[in-house]
Amino acid sequence: MRQLTSLLLGGALAFILASCGSPNAGSAPAAGPAPTFTPPAKPSTVHIPALGVTSNIIDLGLQPDGKMEVPGATKEPSDAVKDAGWFTSSPLPGQPGPSVLAAHVDWKGEDGPFAKLDQLKQGDEVTVESTDGAQVTFVVDRVETHPKAQFPTEAVYSDTEGPELRLVTCGGVFDTASGHYQDNTIAFAKLA
Repeated sequence: MRQLTSLLLGGALAFILASCGSPNAGSAPAAGPAPTFTPPAKPSTVHIPALGVTSNIIDLGLQPDGKMEVPGATKEPSDAVKDAGWFTSSPLPGQPGPSVLAAHVDWKGEDGPFAKLDQLKQGDEVTVESTDGAQVTFVVDRVETHPKAQFPTEAVYSDTEGPELRLVTCGGVFDTASGHYQDNTIAFAKLA
């Protein structure tokens, strides 16, 4: 949202500056319609060829406790395993900053889209397709696994100079007492 606001303000400022002139600048340009900005389309599909993965992408917001939703929070749990989700508070894939996609590693014995995320290697490609058919390709830089209590929030969500992608899932040992995995696996990727 910050980027959209900046682009809108930048476009408005450019229009204002282009429409103004000094007394010695000659005649002012003819008045016309204000420029418009069409935001990029939302992500719809993620392709990870090295893992044989193609998954639809749904929107993920925040839970009441301030944590990112997980797929299944807004759909029937039986559908949760099928989709990856885009954290809507992160940039759109291809815009500057880290766009965050999350998916289940598994759900009730069925593999999720990111079941083999820990097997990605440096140089593997991830392509995100938007609802308008545009595609953005990222190259995996590294894959890390962290205990959930030590989730690398800064590394995942902090601003970056260029477009980047984060793929997040559960990992490590499944704790039957809590019903959750003990770790998170994160793939970090940069624009190809």
